[in-house]
Amino acid sequence: MNYFLVKSEPFKYSWEQFNKDGRTFWDGVRNYQARNNLKAMKEGDLVLFYHSNEGKEVVGIAKVVKEFYQDPTTDDPKWVVVDLSPIETFKRPVTLETIKSNPLLQDIALVRQGRLSVMPLKQEEFDRIVELGNG
Repeated sequence: MNYFLVKSEPFKYSWEQFNKDGRTFWDGVRNYQARNNLKAMKEGDLVLFYHSNEGKEVVGIAKVVKEFYQDPTTDDPKWVVVDLSPIETFKRPVTLETIKSNPLLQDIALVRQGRLSVMPLKQEEFDRIVELGNG
């Protein structure tokens, strides 16, 4: 199993809306590194959902329910989406400040490449963020 983090601005697509929808395709990725990370996602992989700009916090866990396919919002074949479903809301959001202050999380892309919208995580990084959100 692989682990990832995706970012969304809450005013565009919030965790609350994601839970109401129950499933969505993750579109709008127009960065090659983020696109390659989408292509690496496999059905069943776990994904942390991060509110960017407003809040700057990880708010829950989703899972990949359909592997990459052509982004239906564009005719350009370079861009892809995956389908995600929410599985758990954190008891308390894990802020970017908390992540930056945790020694185990210093090397994650959220800290090193702040603008990357889809990023892989190591299992121990994923587990630590979940522990912080549900501990």
